[in-house]
Amino acid sequence: MQQPDAHRPATRAAAAGLIESRLIESGLGHAVLEGSFAAVAAIRANALRSALTALGIIIGVAAVIAVVAVMQGLSSTITKQLDDLASDMIIVSAYTPRQQAMIGMRNTLSSEDFIAVRERVRDVQDITAVTQPIGLGGQIRSASTTTTAQILGTVANYQNVVRVYTDQGRFISDSDDARRRRVVVLGPTVVKDLELGEDPVGSFVQLGNEWFRVIGVGESRGTLFGFDQDNYAFVPFSTLRAMSAPGQPEDVQIYFRPNPDADTKRIEAQVKQVIRSRRGLAKDAPDPMQFQTAERTRENFDSIVNGVTMVAGAVVGISLLVGGIGVMNIMLVSVTERTREIGIVKALGATPRFILLQFLVEALVLSLFGGLIGLALGWGFALLISVAVPGMSGASVPGWAVLLSLGFTTAIGVIFGLAPAVKAARLNPIDALRYE
Repeated sequence: MQQPDAHRPATRAAAAGLIESRLIESGLGHAVLEGSFAAVAAIRANALRSALTALGIIIGVAAVIAVVAVMQGLSSTITKQLDDLASDMIIVSAYTPRQQAMIGMRNTLSSEDFIAVRERVRDVQDITAVTQPIGLGGQIRSASTTTTAQILGTVANYQNVVRVYTDQGRFISDSDDARRRRVVVLGPTVVKDLELGEDPVGSFVQLGNEWFRVIGVGESRGTLFGFDQDNYAFVPFSTLRAMSAPGQPEDVQIYFRPNPDADTKRIEAQVKQVIRSRRGLAKDAPDPMQFQTAERTRENFDSIVNGVTMVAGAVVGISLLVGGIGVMNIMLVSVTERTREIGIVKALGATPRFILLQFLVEALVLSLFGGLIGLALGWGFALLISVAVPGMSGASVPGWAVLLSLGFTTAIGVIFGLAPAVKAARLNPIDALRYE
């Protein structure tokens, strides 16, 4: 009586031989299709081993997609927040070169610099000065509680330059600045923290040792780069200068908005010339100021995002290489396990080209399988991160990232699957049939 178990390898080999014969007769196109079916069948037959083999590729693709999606979402969030600002506003602030900072020197801009720029620079639509208290701190007190906020001294034109308007009451006037009045405009966060109620206009708060009357509450602007834009207190410029610690240098920033048709580069050159001439700087001396715009901030941030994305992609790409090595090892093991079957198929007339094609397609399907799963997992991780981070826009995966990931996994399948496929194609039928 025949033993069924003894004929199972032969039956499987015969079936493989019939498939190979059909491949030979049907041509290369059908060969790819049949090879794909055979590859999927082989993967399903060893599901756990296939999953572990593709794990490196899954982790690598998921990491790449998650990093790219999160960085794209962060870039979109920052761009949207910058668009909400006055995009044509230019900020002039003090700049200290590293060599001077190392020896304890520090450049500052003064109110005289602001006056000179305001009087001598042309094509400026609106201009204002902003200063912070030196030696005063940022504590604000009410009758019942205390909070910390950004205290700024400015003039009436600030709201036209920065486009910050009051929701209640009024903003600082030129008369307030000229008379050094103790008045303050609070941000919504400060009003909430100090528990000033729904109508805080007319109430009093303490800055340092001075009491200020609240004359207005600014509109809510939300957060920018994670910082609360509503946690501020505006007081008249001259008032804050008078309250600063004696002997301390001023630290003034100049905000201005050029005319719509003006050349901003030329205006910046004028500002630079005015400040340098006031200080009598030599031609080779470094500039004591720097210029900031929303557009430059966006460009700098985009440069950082692109750099981080490239570095992160290169680092996690190592996982893809490790996954490719795993695919090659498993395919070499598969060739060894199926040596006898390869010999039977070759004895039935299969050519080395079709043997190579079958194993190459199997490695390619395994790599793409891992790539697709990694793509889905990476997208899911990115969505979770975007939900967990407050104020962040939804993560998005650009088309180039998907194509790059799938293209890279395809290349891995071809490159690392080629060696096992060539080994299988070069097997001698007689030696393969004798293999135990």
